[in-house]
Amino acid sequence: MRIGELARRAGTTTRALRFYESQGLLAVRRLENGYREYGEEDVRLVNEILSLQAAGLSLDDTRPFVECLRAGHPAGDDCADSVEVYERKLAEVDACLERLNAVRAGLVTKLTEAMSRQPDPCRVTRPAPEES
Repeated sequence: MRIGELARRAGTTTRALRFYESQGLLAVRRLENGYREYGEEDVRLVNEILSLQAAGLSLDDTRPFVECLRAGHPAGDDCADSVEVYERKLAEVDACLERLNAVRAGLVTKLTEAMSRQPDPCRVTRPAPEES
């Protein structure tokens, strides 16, 4: 299939496919007329890349998954390198959540302190519009 068909079937753009090619994630095969030619395995690779990016992985993070599929494994995460990416990414997310929870706790403390000093918190009201 040509690049436009691959883009349509995978739900992406030809520009994205050319980028994946430039990054070594898609291997291009050229016909005699110079057109790119792709097969069913490329649809699977692109779907894997898009799925992993939707899950929060960077394009570079998808490399072990693509390599695992190219090696003939039924799933991109059947290889140890792919599992390591999951583990690293989860550790990054957990660290981010810890930081966000600390920020949240600080804001709750500040709000609680502010509310304890003001039994009836002031409200900012707008003046009524003047009638002409």
